[in-house]
Amino acid sequence: MTESGVYRSSGTNAPLPLPNVEQVELQAMLDWLSTYGADAQGGVTRLLYDAAWCEAQVALAAKMQEKGLSPEFDQSGNLYGTLKGEGEESATGAEELPVVTGSHIDSVVYGGKYDGAYGVVAGVLALEYLQKHFGAPKRTLQVVSLCEEEGSRFPFAYWGSRSITGITSLEDVEHLKDQDSVTFAQAISHAGFGPDSAYRPAAKNYGAFIELHIEQGQVLERLGHSIGVVSDIVGQKRFSITVSGEANHAGTTPMSWRKDALAGAAEMIAAVRGIALDAGEPLVATVGRITADPGVGNVVAARAVFSLDIRHIRQESIDRCWQDTLHAFSRIAAEQQLGLDWEEHLSVTPIPMNAEMISDIQDTCQQEQLSYWLMPSGAGHDSQIFQPACPTAMIFVPSQDGISHNPLEYTAEADLMHGFRVLVRLLYKYGYGS
Repeated sequence: MTESGVYRSSGTNAPLPLPNVEQVELQAMLDWLSTYGADAQGGVTRLLYDAAWCEAQVALAAKMQEKGLSPEFDQSGNLYGTLKGEGEESATGAEELPVVTGSHIDSVVYGGKYDGAYGVVAGVLALEYLQKHFGAPKRTLQVVSLCEEEGSRFPFAYWGSRSITGITSLEDVEHLKDQDSVTFAQAISHAGFGPDSAYRPAAKNYGAFIELHIEQGQVLERLGHSIGVVSDIVGQKRFSITVSGEANHAGTTPMSWRKDALAGAAEMIAAVRGIALDAGEPLVATVGRITADPGVGNVVAARAVFSLDIRHIRQESIDRCWQDTLHAFSRIAAEQQLGLDWEEHLSVTPIPMNAEMISDIQDTCQQEQLSYWLMPSGAGHDSQIFQPACPTAMIFVPSQDGISHNPLEYTAEADLMHGFRVLVRLLYKYGYGS
């Protein structure tokens, strides 16, 4: 890579020998981590700062130390395992920033054992492997177990990566409440973190970030590829749409006289599907939740509220879809004499991954003789938070049947190992040089 990039070559980049890599107990460590927060549904529930989350992070810190890494928490609860470099300096004479890999350990409610956890576990084992076979790197390498990505407990996502990059401070989120009315400030303090703890502040510069993750979709499995090389992470807009009508008797109110909020909402939802289909792939638009008031079978609904999620790898396509959708909603509301309101509660810009790192991953797949597919990520990830701050790349491995956020989430061990081998090669390239 260039001087401003991740890697400055000092010679030839010969293929890395990977002795005994098949002996890495990747699946066993994933199974071990899934015992923290194991739930009755057969999945994993680890919510930010809850007991299962705390136990998992503390156990991971001990595991990092056992594997020869130096563990350290920050005030947000992010956990770093460091493999210290020998102090190679950059062209400016300053010590180079570390190359970091990892992902998150929080989960959705009743989630699977691979989402996020795979990237953390693979990072720990990759650094252990490199240290065992090649000693100390020239450039410091780290694995990070990010404290939160999912937004499952508080109405806010990517806290781990946002706190590290300085995009969000505790003051921005401390007032947020979970479903039990516990504030963010109370939860972080009870878990032993926050500004009053002994840990250092979260903000820290990275030289580069690599995230290894299950795909959470069906593309790789259906196309028969071992590795997904992520080109972009989609942008998102999320809205809450409120349709207002008039409650009335279901038996005595003629159809033509009704101001039926639920019927209007149903027509709007159907319009969303048509607009998205007309826009074409990779745009997707989803209504996943709807409620009606008063919610009684023999009463015309006075109010309906539904969610709207729009995603694409280009911001202009997201904006165009929303404008077309809003125009359709307004027309339907006017035709049926209904009120219409909306609230935007998430807007994330599409993010392309680092082009040079993408090329490095493709070269690595060729060295490993692994079939790969250049593809966008339809799900959001911490990598989209890191990319504006440092060169960032994502590597996907297949998900069986595309199932994720579910106890049935599964990736075959052979596929897990393919991703691991690619990660090890990249970390060797960036940390050791050749």
